[in-house]
Amino acid sequence: MAANKTQETGESFESFLASIADPVRRADARALGETMTRVTGEPPALWGKIVGFGRCHYRYESGREGDWMLSGFAVRAKELVLYLGCDARRNGDLLGRLGRHKMGKGCLYLQRLSDADPAVLEELIARSHAAAKARYPG
Repeated sequence: MAANKTQETGESFESFLASIADPVRRADARALGETMTRVTGEPPALWGKIVGFGRCHYRYESGREGDWMLSGFAVRAKELVLYLGCDARRNGDLLGRLGRHKMGKGCLYLQRLSDADPAVLEELIARSHAAAKARYPG
């Protein structure tokens, strides 16, 4: 089977931040990185253009397996994408209080970090990261 296209790169978080031209996006990425480091207890690691926290090994029934981050985020031109694996059924109480956002399949989209209530976002990150650790122990 083919390996994942997105692999851990070894690039530093600081060099990643330096590559973000927009100062507002860079500040949001720095603040989100600091928050996720504190809340997850994991250092940031670059997976291509995604900043990941924690690591897991997965194996599907199909036999496909690989390594991936437990949670993470990416800085896109128009939004921040948080890879939290969260869904509205388990996190509706928090999502309803979060602030302006969009949801995708397991992803949370924020136009800017200031759109989200910081305490609610921290709880969502903590809850989602803990769920991922429980799903992929070790």
